[in-house]
Amino acid sequence: MKIYDSSNIRNIAILGHSGCGKTNLIEAIAYTSKLTSKIPRITDKMNMTYSIGLTPVEYNDYKYNLLDTPGYFDFCGEVISSLNASDAAIIVIDATTDVQVGTEKSLELTENMPKIMFINKIDNEKSRYKDTLAMLREKYGNKVVPMIIPIYENKEFIKLHNVFENMDGLDGEFKQEAMSVKEALMELIAETDDELLDKYFSGEDLSDADIQKGITIGMQRGDIIPVICGSTINNIGTTEILETVSKYLQPKYSNIEAKFKGQVFKTIVDPFIGKMSYIKVTQGKINKDCELFNLNKSEKEKIYNIYTMKNGDLIELSEARCGDIIIVTKVNSLQTGHTVSISKDEYELEDINLPKPQIYYAVVPKNKGDEDKIGSALNKVVEEDPTIKWYRNPETKQVLIGGQGELHINTIKNKIKSKFGVDIGLEDIKVAYRETIKGKAEVQGKHKKQSGGHGQYGDVKIKFERSNLDFEFAEEIFGGSVPKQYIPAVEKGIKDSMVKGVLAGFPVTNIKATLYDGSYHDVDSSEMAFKLAAGIAFKKGMEEAKPVLLEPIMKFKITVPEEYMGDIMGDINKRRGKILGMESDEKGKQIIYANAPQAETFKYAIDLRAMTQGRGYFEMELETYEEVPAQLAQKIIELENNK
Repeated sequence: MKIYDSSNIRNIAILGHSGCGKTNLIEAIAYTSKLTSKIPRITDKMNMTYSIGLTPVEYNDYKYNLLDTPGYFDFCGEVISSLNASDAAIIVIDATTDVQVGTEKSLELTENMPKIMFINKIDNEKSRYKDTLAMLREKYGNKVVPMIIPIYENKEFIKLHNVFENMDGLDGEFKQEAMSVKEALMELIAETDDELLDKYFSGEDLSDADIQKGITIGMQRGDIIPVICGSTINNIGTTEILETVSKYLQPKYSNIEAKFKGQVFKTIVDPFIGKMSYIKVTQGKINKDCELFNLNKSEKEKIYNIYTMKNGDLIELSEARCGDIIIVTKVNSLQTGHTVSISKDEYELEDINLPKPQIYYAVVPKNKGDEDKIGSALNKVVEEDPTIKWYRNPETKQVLIGGQGELHINTIKNKIKSKFGVDIGLEDIKVAYRETIKGKAEVQGKHKKQSGGHGQYGDVKIKFERSNLDFEFAEEIFGGSVPKQYIPAVEKGIKDSMVKGVLAGFPVTNIKATLYDGSYHDVDSSEMAFKLAAGIAFKKGMEEAKPVLLEPIMKFKITVPEEYMGDIMGDINKRRGKILGMESDEKGKQIIYANAPQAETFKYAIDLRAMTQGRGYFEMELETYEEVPAQLAQKIIELENNK
């Protein structure tokens, strides 16, 4: 593959609802550009994309780095990463259905970047091209403009027509439609520039250069969204896509003369090749056999080769210029989002804003001895997909893995087995309940034992009460009833006892213990004796000071279209939750702020998706701990004590 100037490189992310034909479009473009000799075919089984796929194609002296993205919501992190490396997006739309949720999400994610809509399957007998276009215009206004329209004869698709071409050969109906579209597009073009607007309203014809300038500006601002129709299966419309992209899209690149800098937007851990880092070159150029700085870790790395992809294989490059996408291998310090540069004095690029986990499961090994392997495998998975998070919960003793949904988590589970040879199971996570007290108690704890030789003696009197802090310890000893050298042992004895409460064995929190009296023996007292005495006092104090069970309360920020507000609020109330407030966002959606017990929300990602047909999403974090209602608390205590 030859070296391309920055002005002739286009990085394009392909987005759309699952099953709309994104991968087939890339295959059709690869066929059109003679990268492959195989045209895509309809298959009985839909192949779901889980990760970014890079397909560079060369056509008419341009290089197009096409980034295939998953259409299913669980893998939105891959879409966001690909958009971070792209100049523009092509949103593929199925002409045989209504506008789908994946189309809506694609338009939301690409709101601030140029895009083209490709209406696919127009040669299908179920195609509803005009209805699809009308639905798009209803949702997104007149900035959705067909540039390439289909022509039919007796309801059969014949060919595509560019609205800027001669219309004399068109039948009356199609000529009228094409003229109407062209007029609407010319008005949008004129509105992009004062000079063009003056020409347009003075009756002057806009030149080809004027039109190109206006469409380029309009697309960059998001005021013009060109629509092209076609069929990936029969390779209709792919040439028009390539020509539109090369002619009207302005690539995002910096100074070619500057020192090299780039950002990792995708990481793959291959069992045979090792780590592969996909890098968007943001300025300068890079050659093989060079040294780079990982600015995020302040580490120097040697780069021996730089690569691109061709038909799934790594192909060496001698050089890559700003705007291009390259792959480097076995650079262990690099992670998704990291900035690399020739100069260690460059600034880091803004990190990729990836979504937080929506759902968590507990991970358990299926085979004995695999406990240590799980952590290593999960670390590699997180390198590939930073929207996955994992950690060990010290209170529940579970290893937890978080992702965007059930499919996401199950895909990771299968990957861990196939790529890293570790077979894991998934379980529901346990609630990290805690215990505290509502009242006060003054108790004595005495440890006395005589068994020949030195005995053991420790005696403490402690006051227990509720605290706003996790733990407070104070001492009000007068007259040396407990020698100062033993007071730290009393505090430690209480802290050690707090690991297990008296109700159901959950950790204890929010208590204050004040040591106010006690006694000691000159010979038999020791730190251990006072530590044990404190433990006895703790148990008595907890039992007498009205112990209660606490549960974690999660803070929610839920974003949904307005028509689902009633259902969402009703559902929160059913989960013992509280609505804290509401507001509109800049996209016309509603944001609901709420609190709800963690025990009621483990599968909220699944339920929210079902209630909103996939249009809602949320963020969640631990807010506080609150008392469990008495009836529920009793059931939990009985369950734990019967284990």
